[in-house]
Amino acid sequence: MIKKYKSIKDRRAVAVRAKIRAKSTLPRLSIFRSLKFLTTQIIDDKTGTTLAYAKGKNPIEVGAEIAKNAAKAKVKAVVFDRGEYRYHGRIQKLVEAAREAGLSI
Repeated sequence: MIKKYKSIKDRRAVAVRAKIRAKSTLPRLSIFRSLKFLTTQIIDDKTGTTLAYAKGKNPIEVGAEIAKNAAKAKVKAVVFDRGEYRYHGRIQKLVEAAREAGLSI
């Protein structure tokens, strides 16, 4: 059966997540970007649970907060799941801030 996608973004998100789940044993850092907020989660796909969570408007603050929450959950390294978003702008700033705060991506 041929799978039909609603948009190019859906196809990109499915492709990115398929590669991550197939190759990685680490938890994944998933990002959702709305017009006002950035929401991040660190998800363990083996158990299907969220290990850490952060939300806010400023990507630098959200990146630092997710790194701090990951340290509380004893997570040191994650795989970055950009989903349907390209790696630039607010997404790039968030990831760089998380790396500077000590999270290995």
